Amino acid sequence: MTIKDQLDKNNIPRHIAIIMDGNGRWAKGLGKLRVFGHQNGVSAVRETLEGAIEIGVQYLTLYAFSSENWNRPKMEVKALMELLVNSLSKELKTFQKNGIRLNTIGHITDLPLNCQEKLKETIEATKSNTTCTLTLALSYGSRKEIVDAVKAMANKVRDGRLSVEDISEDLFQQHLYTADLPDPDLMIRTSGEYRISNYLLWQMAYTELWFTSKMWPEFTRNDLFQAIVDFQQRERRFGKTSEQL
Repeated sequence: MTIKDQLDKNNIPRHIAIIMDGNGRWAKGLGKLRVFGHQNGVSAVRETLEGAIEIGVQYLTLYAFSSENWNRPKMEVKALMELLVNSLSKELKTFQKNGIRLNTIGHITDLPLNCQEKLKETIEATKSNTTCTLTLALSYGSRKEIVDAVKAMANKVRDGRLSVEDISEDLFQQHLYTADLPDPDLMIRTSGEYRISNYLLWQMAYTELWFTSKMWPEFTRNDLFQAIVDFQQRERRFGKTSEQL
């Protein structure tokens, strides 16, 4: 029996978030430059996306470039931006064939203009696709997202468009970058690190976490399936007791 055969098709996570970690360390272990790892990481993205579509995952959100990543060496950042543009150009046909809608969260205006233009172009071209929404978190930091949401609501209160008494969890969520996305059911992180690194802090309040020592370029659809099998064996109580479920 394959790992895919072990999946409960009636309990597939609706939304999976992934921290794609370990590209640079994987390349370094092979005596290569870090950019070699990022290049091979694109293949892992394709493999994971195809696996997600294969089993019916509706939303896949990838931590592609954090707000802290701007502190990396300039040559590496430049290579990552070029890789983003090239990958979007190459994958558009795949997106259209598989019904993938591209989405982004983060401070996209921080990106080089050619990256912004390619993202807008691809988002527009795929906006009617409904099989799976692929969200790229770019120049993204969750604390910044939360601060932005607070500022947006504070401005509305100041202008008389919102009453403090009307502020609720639901209203707050509507001011996050992810307002149009459901919260993740499952978060996967590769490379053996056990932290969430300023990623979807509000959204992952009840998300199941799954970690693997594999570096991101080594990640396959079978690893995705294994994460989901483990997810399906957990009891998600959301504050209730087992007897209440």
